[in-house]
Amino acid sequence: MPRSKSCGPKSYGCFNCQRRTRQKDRYPIHKKYKSLLYKPTGRTPCETDSLCNRCRHMFDSILRRKDDKIKSSTSLQQPEEKVLHPSQQAPFSPPSVTLPFPCTTRGHSSCCLCKRPGPKLVVVPVDVRHRIFISHEIVIPAGARCCPNHLQRNIEKISPSAETTTVNRSYISQLIRFLRTEVLKTEKTRLSFDNSSHLIDSDYVDLLGIPKAAYDDLLKYVDGRVKSTPSRTVRTSLAIFLMKLRGGDSNKVLSTLFNISKSGIRRSIKVIRSALIDGNFVKENLGFQHITKEEIIHQHTRPLAQTLFGDNTQPQVILVLDGTYIYINKSSNFKFQRQSFSFHKGRQLVKPMVIVSTSGYFLSVLGPYFAKDNDASILTHIMRSNLEDIRNWVEEDDVFIVDRGFRDSLMYLEELGIQVKMPSFMEKGDKQLSTDAANTSRLVTKIRWVVESANARIKQWKYLSYILPSSQIPFIGDYVRIVCSICNRYLKPLASGSVEEDQALGAKMLFLSKQVNQLKEQVEEQHLDRRTVCWREVSEMVDFPQLDEERLRELTCGSYQLRLSPSYAQEHIEGGCTIHMHKEEEGLLRIRIQSRHISSMTYQLWIRYKDGDIVAWYCKCRAGARVVGMCAHTASIVWYLGYARHRCNPGRIGVRDWGEFLEDATAVDESEESDSSGDESPVEE
Repeated sequence: MPRSKSCGPKSYGCFNCQRRTRQKDRYPIHKKYKSLLYKPTGRTPCETDSLCNRCRHMFDSILRRKDDKIKSSTSLQQPEEKVLHPSQQAPFSPPSVTLPFPCTTRGHSSCCLCKRPGPKLVVVPVDVRHRIFISHEIVIPAGARCCPNHLQRNIEKISPSAETTTVNRSYISQLIRFLRTEVLKTEKTRLSFDNSSHLIDSDYVDLLGIPKAAYDDLLKYVDGRVKSTPSRTVRTSLAIFLMKLRGGDSNKVLSTLFNISKSGIRRSIKVIRSALIDGNFVKENLGFQHITKEEIIHQHTRPLAQTLFGDNTQPQVILVLDGTYIYINKSSNFKFQRQSFSFHKGRQLVKPMVIVSTSGYFLSVLGPYFAKDNDASILTHIMRSNLEDIRNWVEEDDVFIVDRGFRDSLMYLEELGIQVKMPSFMEKGDKQLSTDAANTSRLVTKIRWVVESANARIKQWKYLSYILPSSQIPFIGDYVRIVCSICNRYLKPLASGSVEEDQALGAKMLFLSKQVNQLKEQVEEQHLDRRTVCWREVSEMVDFPQLDEERLRELTCGSYQLRLSPSYAQEHIEGGCTIHMHKEEEGLLRIRIQSRHISSMTYQLWIRYKDGDIVAWYCKCRAGARVVGMCAHTASIVWYLGYARHRCNPGRIGVRDWGEFLEDATAVDESEESDSSGDESPVEE
């Protein structure tokens, strides 16, 4: 009956050739063979190792030849023997030294790190053994084997088999050379992300755009998909990718900062991008399938948006859509050149479609699309193609907040049962929006601004704000999705506020949107805008009520108009134009102000005040008839008369005019030119 495999005798292999030997053919290894065995095997034999008969005879012949050479050389030279003083004699150096460092096993049958048995084991490379000694202070003998997956990720737990280790002179010299190389590499490297204490948290934010804790979390998504190389680790590769996106530095600059070749920089960017896109990071943080409608409604929707556009009986999904621009180089392919040219911007670009919630959370990024495609055609294509299963995710009565560029898609969206909120258009022949249209537009812009800020947050990653080369066009969508996923996971929301404040502001704006601008009716009925008046400078105004910042924000229903007010006031105080006023009646002020866009255009506005407060306003500009907030012209006058002139230094209003450091080519003194031409003397014959 044949003997089973598990019951067979234990096999003994030759230390040199690994051939299986019988008991009578096994010979113990003599001390004189140890120095010869290290070179072919890379290992130092122990007491239990043995040699086969053929290897023993081979090493005997090698030793005999060496002895013959030594004898022949000594017999020919026969130098005089000199007796050295003990202080002049070289110190004795044994072939092997015992060091107080723990070591692992050196066998081939099991892993030296986790003790797991074979058969699929690989020899631990020399650089890995040296790095483990630096990080864990554990020696792995030469020729030791481990599981292949240990080489693909950071090694954390190692269980040594002995408290001391015996190494020879060649290993010590090899280790010293490696340590010297690492020290020189550290001195040459400007940035190092491998050492957690080398950079502080603010350095991570400045260089990579995310805090240190976020960087460590992002590293988990690429750790198993990207391998370390002798020139860079996984941490360094991820840092290179984030610095490329955040700062937009060239590969040449990154090569200098990290002391890595430009080809290594390109490979790092490629493997990290593939790991983030093909892995779970983007899938878990972006796209219609990564989040439910209930989470969007309860976690990423402002109460202000629900108050203005939602249904009181049932919460709705309110999404804000807009396209952003990524500029590219001009292509030599004429067909693609025509398709990627934008007549609006006058440049070559592609257009990703960005969909965010009312808090600025990126729900999805679709595209990019050609520059010739407008926002309406892009949205229609998304809905008809059902990209990311959007038609099953979006239900009837959900709200899309868009700008006027989506007007051609309104009919199709209404057929799907989607409510669309868009700023109003002026009727043909009109010069001003009606009060209802201006109020409705203000409600939309109060919520729609968040998508503009979201697009600006994408461009804060400078690589996406630069002109990208044509070779990067296939990866533009990947870069934008990775940036949006990082913003969703690690950055604060763009819009936030307490529930009580949002609900109170929403109720106030809804109430005001249904009101009539009575001051406008008075101006039109009494033809106040046609009267010839005697204008005076606004500085003579004395009885205008004083206001604080909180009251100004209540009047404007936001902060955008207040941010423009200092610049408007600066142009009239320091510039060539002045703010003129006329008092129509007690408590009614008429103002004439310069347009900031067209130098030949001025606007007239009326402000009614009573009992120390502003009660009504009307401006002749395009959106000046609204009562939900006020236009920038009215806000600048109210800000200057009611706040700035009482609290601010007139010389510090606005932003410094940097034009004083530049030369104006049109400023030529014609008198000096005529004088110089008249002084020319006639040429004597």
